[in-house]
Amino acid sequence: MTGNDPHRSGVRLGPLQVGERVNLFDVKGRRHSIMLAPGGAFFTSRGEIRHDDLIGGPDGVTVESSLGQTYVCFRPLLEEFTVSMKRGAAVIYPKDAAMITMFTDVFPGARVLEAGVGSGALTLSLLRAVGPDGVVHSYERRPEFAAVAERNVTAFFDTPPENWTLHHGDLAEVITDDEVDRVVLDMLAPWDCIDAVTQRLVGGGMLCCYVATTTQMGRVMDTLRATRCYTEPRATETTIRSWHAEGLAIRPGHQTSGHTGFLVIARRMAHGVVAPMRKRRPAPGAYGPDYTGPLPPGLPVEEDDDE
Repeated sequence: MTGNDPHRSGVRLGPLQVGERVNLFDVKGRRHSIMLAPGGAFFTSRGEIRHDDLIGGPDGVTVESSLGQTYVCFRPLLEEFTVSMKRGAAVIYPKDAAMITMFTDVFPGARVLEAGVGSGALTLSLLRAVGPDGVVHSYERRPEFAAVAERNVTAFFDTPPENWTLHHGDLAEVITDDEVDRVVLDMLAPWDCIDAVTQRLVGGGMLCCYVATTTQMGRVMDTLRATRCYTEPRATETTIRSWHAEGLAIRPGHQTSGHTGFLVIARRMAHGVVAPMRKRRPAPGAYGPDYTGPLPPGLPVEEDDDE
């Protein structure tokens, strides 16, 4: 890929160019985002940084302000772009986007459907994962959010990707008949769209629902079980804790990314095949703390392989 051809992946190589967005990091790791312009300048409390001192230089160059403060200049990573871009709605953070693309096994050439595009954060990760041979269909019912997502995706790739289609309207009403390999639903009531996406998701395909609360999580999982079209859904959440390590001072850092949402993931059975009913052991105390009699007839009991 040439130095300034980001249209296929969003990655830019070669010397820093006019019109590119770059990040400046000071000695404490604080980040400042600027757009390079000829004759431009960035002013800080520690002096002025001239854009001309960066333009034409390599990625990872250092520059000194007019007061002698050293800054490091890098092009923004996808993660950095995601957390700093303009937002119309809350974004799916990088830690969750990484888990979604891994757990749903988004592969180069995949056909992906996402609903609830929001500000386009997950869209960027999906487009990166499917590559130029894959396609991403994004659905957003709120025009103002769709406009923000379109601007963000265009800013990252410099142009709207040819393999990306942004659909306006409720998913259940405007969904196309195209088959898809992966589905990601980020919406308030994903259970309302399970039937629509199930009809279009290929056998062996993956479905992920991103929800914020335990009540949403429970209802999604019960809805998926009721369809008998999916494997037993699993739910996870991801937390990240930074660490400080300097000499003998090794301790947890001050930055922790806690709960942002739950991921509910299940795999589509072959069309026309009914998923077997999973058997579960009744919870202790389900029939009273003093009950010692037989279980009700017909109640499934899960075999415990460890016993």
